[in-house]
Amino acid sequence: MGLDWGIVLLLGVIVVIGSLVQAVVGFGIAVVSAPFVVVLAPDLMPGALLLTSLTLPLVQLARENVDIDRPVLTWALAGRILLMPLGVAIVAWLPATAIAVVVGVMVLVAVAASVWAVEVRPSRGPAFVAGLLTGVSGTAASIGGPFLGLVMQRERPDRIRSTLAVFFAVGATTSLIGLAVAGELTRQQLTAGLVWAPFTVLGLALAMPVRRLVSIDRMRQLVLVLATVAGVGVIVRALLLG
Repeated sequence: MGLDWGIVLLLGVIVVIGSLVQAVVGFGIAVVSAPFVVVLAPDLMPGALLLTSLTLPLVQLARENVDIDRPVLTWALAGRILLMPLGVAIVAWLPATAIAVVVGVMVLVAVAASVWAVEVRPSRGPAFVAGLLTGVSGTAASIGGPFLGLVMQRERPDRIRSTLAVFFAVGATTSLIGLAVAGELTRQQLTAGLVWAPFTVLGLALAMPVRRLVSIDRMRQLVLVLATVAGVGVIVRALLLG
């Protein structure tokens, strides 16, 4: 069965919105787009969105000043790569509803801990744990940003965006390779992901004037709100899939 191009282009508009959000906050393209993809074109998950999660950060890193927290990035990538095979296995073997519920609950618990109990600082321990969680969630559910975003929520906006961009670029590449090796990456997913590439660039362009309005305190608020939306969103996706 071929692609429904009307649906693909409609989802491209959603990708523009998700790209705008990610270009401002540091993550969000999958958080915004995935629920719509699951409902309208579930066969495109997770590969098509992983490809957009690779395209946008590459464009960002090519055209913007880069301010990376290298220790945090290194430990987060180590964790993601370590558990990426588990994410691939989950895609192949387990129902999508199960992983969606687990990921959603984990994100909401992390947000609650950040707001009410635990003050997380960007260091190697929290970064490694965030990477481990993302190795599963980013590969199996295309949700790759909330955990590291929460770890870095008190950092400068430029540092959050740059560090997450590299994290997404490397992480999405490894996840795509893992899915391809396992035979879980289809030609339709690749085609849709490539079609959405210009939409991600449009979202980035629209985000430029919005960024000037974002202070460090506002950035933290946006990260917490978006992480909450991500947690609720993946649970809703599970209910829809179920």
